[in-house]
Amino acid sequence: MPEKFDCIVVGAGPAGISCAHELAKGGANVLLLERGEYPGSKNVMGGVLYRKMMEDIIPEFYKEAPVERPIVEQRFMMMDKESAVTFGYKGLEWAQEPYNNFTVLRANFDQWFAQKAVDQGAVLVCETVVLECIVENGKVAGVRTDRPDGDIYADVVVLADGVNSLLAQKLGFHKELKPEETALATMEILKLDKKIIEDRFNLEENQGCTIELFGDATKGILGTGFLYTNKETISIGVGTLLSGMIKHKIRPYDLLEYVKNHPMIRPYIQGSEPAEYLAHLIPEGGFNSMGKIVGNGVIVIGDASQLVNAIHREGSNLAMTSGRLAAETVLLAKEAGNFSESMLSRYREKLFAGFVGQDMKKYKDSTHHFNKFPQYFEEYIPMINKAASQMFTVDGSSKWEKQKKVIRGLGSAKEKMKLARDVYKAWKVMK
Repeated sequence: MPEKFDCIVVGAGPAGISCAHELAKGGANVLLLERGEYPGSKNVMGGVLYRKMMEDIIPEFYKEAPVERPIVEQRFMMMDKESAVTFGYKGLEWAQEPYNNFTVLRANFDQWFAQKAVDQGAVLVCETVVLECIVENGKVAGVRTDRPDGDIYADVVVLADGVNSLLAQKLGFHKELKPEETALATMEILKLDKKIIEDRFNLEENQGCTIELFGDATKGILGTGFLYTNKETISIGVGTLLSGMIKHKIRPYDLLEYVKNHPMIRPYIQGSEPAEYLAHLIPEGGFNSMGKIVGNGVIVIGDASQLVNAIHREGSNLAMTSGRLAAETVLLAKEAGNFSESMLSRYREKLFAGFVGQDMKKYKDSTHHFNKFPQYFEEYIPMINKAASQMFTVDGSSKWEKQKKVIRGLGSAKEKMKLARDVYKAWKVMK
């Protein structure tokens, strides 16, 4: 192994692999370190991969990558205990190349993606824990690993070590995350016959569906559940803020079992067999929780820099884009022979000039707002279900009478004003 690299990337998730791939393609000598047995062995996400951001790195990747199903339908369920108001969009244009997005299984996809970085010239070393960054004369100069003689040096270190990013924390870039800034997602991969999946979700061959679950799926706690179709498996999971789990004294696995046995969900997974159980922390603090992301000789990307859009359930696309932009910046720094914070700050400029930074700013107050006012999940989603039940039940009452009952169900004049204010506040934090 060379004594010194142009860049060391810590973490072989979507952000880290994207960065290593682009650096190697640009001619840099790059080392990609992964603590797991292989890329994807410790990486978890719901399972949706967005084509555009991946294709910015590997054009027409879907022709050879181990993707599961192109998504042609996205549904949303606003759930109560025994009902759900469902809406969504199905577009057959998404079933045609170049597609829109895909479901993936990370253990398969990340290994393929990492091999593509290796093919470009990146050096991949797994089962290696990075203990800390080596700092010399105020500049990050490399990393200290748990291997014998494990000090490795580089001009730039890119941290893609996940939500907690202990390495960035040790550098003083951010404080320890609070429970209200972090979600815990638990999920299971369930085996189910391909034809049964297509029949139950009204799909044709090589078509996929995603269902996002709100309300009773999380027992009113801020968070979402999900149900995604793969080729011969289903990914089912639920993620909520740690603060909500602590407050309501709910264990993650119990919440997942609750979702699996919910009467609105149970028919979709009936007869399936458990194949894998996974759990993962997700950064939910958003823009307001972002710490320092650039320093002398160091850049922070992906989950490590809080790049998750919780409202739209997007993370992998932000991660891959941040990795690509970091690589572009490191290549510019290499060409200039300047690895100072001022030079590497071009990464921050690129990040906030594009959709990643703009979306982070747009939804900067959303998680805090919905966590502070739990009535959106605890009260208003059940209210929507009751109103739908009232309007769609044919019992001899006129629609005028039903409409009056729905309005009365909103409560007193004071409660109606409160509802109106809450709707306005929600619109304001998301506009």
